[in-house]
Amino acid sequence: MTAQTLPTPPFRDPRLPFAKRIDDLLARLTLDERIAFLHQFAPAVERLGVGAFRTGQEALHGVAWMGPATVFPQAVGLGATWNDDLVRRIGEAVSAETRAMRSRDDRVGLNVWSPTVNLLRHPLWGRNEEGYSEDPKLTSAIATAYTRGLRGDHPDYWRTAPVLKHWLAHNNETDRDTTSSSVRPRVLHEYDLRAFRETVEAGAVAGVMPAYNLVNGRPNHVSPYLREHLRAWTDQDLLVCSDAGAPSNLVDSEHYFDTHEKATAAAVLAGVDSFTDHGTDSSKIVERVQGALVQGLLSEADIEAAVRRQLAIRFRLGEFDPQSDPHADTLDFDTPAHRALAQEAAEQAIVLLKNDGLLPLGPDVRVAVVGLLADECKLDWYSGTLIHRSTPLEGLYERFGAERVDFAEGVDRVRLRTSRGTYLSVPAVDDAADEVRGAEGALDPALLAGRTDLPPLTADATGTELALIDWGQGVLTLRAPDGRYLSVAEDGCLRASADQPGGWVVQETFRIEEVSGTHENGHLLKHLGTGGYVSVAADGVKVAAENPEIFELEFTERGEDAVARVAAAADVVLVVAGNDPHINGRETEDRTTLRLPGHQERLLRAARAANPNTALALVSAYPYAVDPAGLRAVLWTAHGGQAAGTALARVLAGDVSPAGRLPQTWYASDDDLPGLLDYDVIGGRQTYLYFEGTPLFPFGHGLSYAPFVYTDLQVRQRVGGLAVSFTVTNTGDVAADEVAQLYTRAVAPSVPRPRRELAAHRRVHLAPGASTDLSFEVPLSAFEFWDVALGRPRLEPGAYEMLVGASSEDVRLRTTVELDGEPGAPRPVRERDLGAADFDEHRNIAIVDRTKVTGDAVTPVDGGAGELVFRHCDFGDGGVTSVTVDAAGEGSVELSLDGGPSNAVLTLGATKGPYDYTTLGAEIAAAGVHDVHIRLRGPLRLARVGFSG
Repeated sequence: MTAQTLPTPPFRDPRLPFAKRIDDLLARLTLDERIAFLHQFAPAVERLGVGAFRTGQEALHGVAWMGPATVFPQAVGLGATWNDDLVRRIGEAVSAETRAMRSRDDRVGLNVWSPTVNLLRHPLWGRNEEGYSEDPKLTSAIATAYTRGLRGDHPDYWRTAPVLKHWLAHNNETDRDTTSSSVRPRVLHEYDLRAFRETVEAGAVAGVMPAYNLVNGRPNHVSPYLREHLRAWTDQDLLVCSDAGAPSNLVDSEHYFDTHEKATAAAVLAGVDSFTDHGTDSSKIVERVQGALVQGLLSEADIEAAVRRQLAIRFRLGEFDPQSDPHADTLDFDTPAHRALAQEAAEQAIVLLKNDGLLPLGPDVRVAVVGLLADECKLDWYSGTLIHRSTPLEGLYERFGAERVDFAEGVDRVRLRTSRGTYLSVPAVDDAADEVRGAEGALDPALLAGRTDLPPLTADATGTELALIDWGQGVLTLRAPDGRYLSVAEDGCLRASADQPGGWVVQETFRIEEVSGTHENGHLLKHLGTGGYVSVAADGVKVAAENPEIFELEFTERGEDAVARVAAAADVVLVVAGNDPHINGRETEDRTTLRLPGHQERLLRAARAANPNTALALVSAYPYAVDPAGLRAVLWTAHGGQAAGTALARVLAGDVSPAGRLPQTWYASDDDLPGLLDYDVIGGRQTYLYFEGTPLFPFGHGLSYAPFVYTDLQVRQRVGGLAVSFTVTNTGDVAADEVAQLYTRAVAPSVPRPRRELAAHRRVHLAPGASTDLSFEVPLSAFEFWDVALGRPRLEPGAYEMLVGASSEDVRLRTTVELDGEPGAPRPVRERDLGAADFDEHRNIAIVDRTKVTGDAVTPVDGGAGELVFRHCDFGDGGVTSVTVDAAGEGSVELSLDGGPSNAVLTLGATKGPYDYTTLGAEIAAAGVHDVHIRLRGPLRLARVGFSG
């Protein structure tokens, strides 16, 4: 039989089910080929005609890292739209561009690592820009919409395969690979798991990526939750892709395992299918898997299970059916429809926080636009390269005319005088930027930053006036008059060579340090990217570890003066403030405060002092604590992508009525915040669900140019849930969107429950005078809580409020319904032991891993003293006579009833290690129902408490 007449192998036969085709292909792969597939960069198998495959293509708000693409608003901005349909359409556009880019560059992957569904529990999290909301219901709704758009609607073939990030309870960058999130069962099931679960159950998710952190003492990359929860939610094969470098962290930084073979085996057994480690070099992972096999830590069946899940994704993407794949010829890229969608998204993401009648602006108004973000269109780490751009200033020029708009950036302008009397000077460069402009004039900052072909700075008699841009916390950037930022390349030379600050390690940031001693006005200029100091040598200006230059700062203009000058001459002042997404709050770096940087606060004060008609537009990746007193209007938008400026100008002019809503609570001050590492949203009274203070602006808040009236709330009980309906009417004289929000509240719960909790929402567009009837189905599961005594959800019978309105605090309609449920009962502690982590309340306790494979235990924080409380424990009429505990480590366990004197003390001598549990017993006399208080002292782990009689 000739090669031309060989039969088609079953894995190439599109008539067969995917499962049979995967079986066939797996059987043809050798063990070495299967092992090689476990690395992110799976090699081709040429003898079978199977191509190479790469997991991972960033696509958070557009295709990232692969050059020019349509750039949509940041994820938190998409969350602010509260518009599921819009976000689905954005997902469709992003997946279409992914396919189009893939057709001309095979480095573009179809397994997209997006969206991020980590809940925005703490507003100081550096990656706040990547999530959608602090609320699990809103997060899952937006994430489900985006994944549906990314997946496409074909029943068999997916346009792209979305992977959710980052599993689980990940909300801090500080020591992110070594900190453990202590998440008690109620928080785990009612909060952190919910956003993932509801998105996975919707059926458009290809997999998840575990986070760098640990949860309850165990790294997420070996979490039993992947098996116990994630893969129990769906019948589909889900691909689990590690985060970059995380497999090595299991040994190198977390020291959870003592060899990489053990760590790799544990990750595979937990459910990790693709290892993102050591870049494109797969040899380390292959060596570790082979070593684990030799040592008996893994079986060939374990390898096969992981490869099977990866192949399931590849078949869904049509890789083996190019003639049948309906998405194979997708070429939609930077289309007029995508541009219009980017503008629509930017408009819908704008939140009007305050307005006392200043907005919308009249057609003949003279506007002064000022501030560090006024003429910026910022990108973040997960942005594509801009093809089009629109800054607030450009948007206002376009909308009102350049003759009616004045501008002052508000930066300080300085010359840096050396100790020899010369000044830093930026050499002139002809058409430097034009050399790196691509199609349609798109400037690629990756090609500009780090260049070594441009001349370094020098020092001469006149020097160059530089813009000194203060981003707070002593971090600043320096910019030449032609717009190029000072940057440091690998050779250590200082050049004006960056379009914007950026990169994994930002090379455009500096800090000015005062010199003590004889130099009264002397300053050192520290380069933050390298840690070195700027020095001036005969061959140019460099950054070095020695011989730093002592500079004198000569201010030629203060930013406040420029702002005051243009503000005084205008009818209205718009101060545009916020953050640069690469500075002071980003991946790897949490923020330290909610306050605006001091320099921006000074600009805001200068504008208000010069003109009472001042509005503030915050363009930021996260909330700020800004006093709105004295401001006529306040708006917020996340960095809005390529159409940000046009969108803002249209909202200011009234062409579009704002209808964005806050996806997270804006707190009034840092004092309102919990500790960054306190993941107990219930005990710490965190997010709008539990926060008992007065927020600066509440969750769901956002104003409009039109008033809306809510009427006719009706609630009907049905099998399995409630049918809720009401009417919304636009009583204003302009067409506008309204975001109707439905919340629930348990009236008299037996355990702490949310003050109110989002059950449903809908964004609707209404013409003046128009009404719409909205209806929602709310399942009974929405009213359940996780009963730690039973280890499962329970619907408590009683009264529940249904709250309808325009925000979590702006409730327009309410009614109460009585729901049947399962009555609570005391814990039967004679029949069921107390799991130590199943407490009702605690003090100074952290949850840790019982073993490296599964289970929870508890320990006092920092090995000190802590207390657990278990409410309503039933010892029976006959009572109990003994208590036993399973514990490891060293210390004491003291039990008391109802918080009274000690009833039993069990002392544990030092065990061999933290997982070497021993059972201790003591006599105790207890009958009836009591609260059990357990006090722990010392560095011990308590896993279980049991009673018998």
